[in-house]
Amino acid sequence: MATPRIARVFGAVNIGSFRISAMIAGISETGEMVVLGSGHRAAQGIKRGYVTDMAAATYAVRDAVERAEKMANTSISSVWIGCSGAGLASQVSQVEVDIGGRRIEAEDIEHLLVSAREVIQPDGRMVLHAQPAHYTLDGADGVSDPKGLHAERLGVDIHVILADGAPVRNITEAVQNAHLQVEAVVGSPIAAGHACLSTEERELGVALIEFGGEVTNVSVYAAGMLLGLVTIPLGSGDITDAIASAFGIRRFQAERLKCVHGSAIASPSDHREMIPVNAPGDEGSTPAARHADDKNRIPRAELVSVVTTQLSAWIDEVNKALKGLGFTGQRGQLVVLTGGGAELAGLADFAQGALGKPVRIGKPQHVKGLAEAHATPGFSTLSGLVLYAAADPIDIRSIGPSYQPVTRVKGFALVNRLYQAMREYF
Repeated sequence: MATPRIARVFGAVNIGSFRISAMIAGISETGEMVVLGSGHRAAQGIKRGYVTDMAAATYAVRDAVERAEKMANTSISSVWIGCSGAGLASQVSQVEVDIGGRRIEAEDIEHLLVSAREVIQPDGRMVLHAQPAHYTLDGADGVSDPKGLHAERLGVDIHVILADGAPVRNITEAVQNAHLQVEAVVGSPIAAGHACLSTEERELGVALIEFGGEVTNVSVYAAGMLLGLVTIPLGSGDITDAIASAFGIRRFQAERLKCVHGSAIASPSDHREMIPVNAPGDEGSTPAARHADDKNRIPRAELVSVVTTQLSAWIDEVNKALKGLGFTGQRGQLVVLTGGGAELAGLADFAQGALGKPVRIGKPQHVKGLAEAHATPGFSTLSGLVLYAAADPIDIRSIGPSYQPVTRVKGFALVNRLYQAMREYF
């Protein structure tokens, strides 16, 4: 079968604490998202979502992008980048205007969205997203497009994601230094939601937990929009560190043990199973592990015990975050786990037992041609970035006159601002 013709190409870079990944994808003439190339490499210069070494981070970004370009046999000049740290926070604001019972026109919607800018209160932080989630007519919600309908009052729920400005600028600069233009910085909960969640799940209510290398983002969706999120400074890398500390081994050995033999669920056979600390061919290259036998093997039960102890502390923080976000009762039913940490064996069953809610593992959906190694929870945010780019959602800051961030005006500047407003409107 002939390869579908690509109408538009998108580039994405996800800067995580464990890996930096890049993807090049295109929209076909049939409307499908087709992955042309993807690549990743170990993260450098990044700690818990923050840039700690600009030169190292820039090199890692450039390397990941070049790997994706080589696979796609094409180059890109601009990318959408994901942001998982930087103190992400979410808020929902509501705005209403009088319509007077007449038919709603496009100008009314634009006026409403421009008015909604005034309710954004960044409090000195950077606004990543300011998007209309859904509209209301005389208090009735769930309206996706009010144009052509009649109403006394037209309202809109605006979803805003805020971030600390300096960390976002550092991430942006690291990408720009790699000779790439930044189209937008996208909050990872938004991107992962595009990749892992169905429209119905977002409508009914779902919690999305991104279990990253050093950061966990807990976000709650309902009525089709992201209602709130909490960032927890814990990740799967903390499990790796605990294993390395418990057995006195190197981190790369601990990471291998976690990925190959680790599990979130203990089994009766774990006490009888002895697992090698070193990979095949590495025997004798490192000191023997603590509690190991003469062949440098440890009981799998001890490894699982370390893993589950760390997971218990992590799931307690997740549970607190979910309760703080109001994800309880009938509204809080489904939980979706994604991110690199979600690849740990048995994690869904562990989380389901601890949270008392059905849990599934979220993997990239709605994309075609994704390499098997990248069709995993660890690449959900990356896949979601190209889906977000293709969706091109409305941002109220781009409607009408150029948007200026909210600033506090004092003294003579405030007097001058009032004078200009009186001249304009009177």
